[in-house]
Amino acid sequence: MKLYGYFRSSAAFRVRIALNLKGVTVEHAFCHLRRGEQSASDYLKLNPQGLVPTLVLDDGTVLTQSLAIIEWLEETRPEPALLPADPVRRAKVRALAGAIACDTHPLQNLRVLREIRSLGGGEAAQAWARRVNEQGLAACEMLVAAEPGPFCFGERPTMADICLVPQMANARRYGVELAGFPRLLQAEAAAMALPAFADAHPDRQADAE
Repeated sequence: MKLYGYFRSSAAFRVRIALNLKGVTVEHAFCHLRRGEQSASDYLKLNPQGLVPTLVLDDGTVLTQSLAIIEWLEETRPEPALLPADPVRRAKVRALAGAIACDTHPLQNLRVLREIRSLGGGEAAQAWARRVNEQGLAACEMLVAAEPGPFCFGERPTMADICLVPQMANARRYGVELAGFPRLLQAEAAAMALPAFADAHPDRQADAE
């Protein structure tokens, strides 16, 4: 299998974590987002959205969208489980993952920030990204505040942690003060103590700058 990604992409970061947790080895291909390589015609044939990650399976099948790829991994390689067995707890894990991957991250991704910069300059984009992260993480803190730790939903990492850790990295990059999110910091620390998370960090990728 081949994974197209970019070291700083939080969506690609999620998939790297999931692959590591599942013990799946892939070939890594790099798509430099800031240079616009995602808009090249050859890449658009793989991923018409011009986004990363893109996972090409051994038979040539192409999967896009990080959560869809993670769900596919969960269904085809069920151990270790990334979703709880209980339906209600599965829904809670998916809700937190969605709060990050669907409602927080997209508002501060590269395409959005470039548009804001074109309208109001770099400071406006930075302030927007910081505010979006603060609001999203505040909601996530409340969602897991009463849940047992050390991870978001108990003693094992789930899809929620896979989404949380990259978003915390984003928040730091945009200057968010994270001390007000103690439960999220606890989950992040537990996750980053695992090689599957630590090895997926942007700084450890071959295309890191």
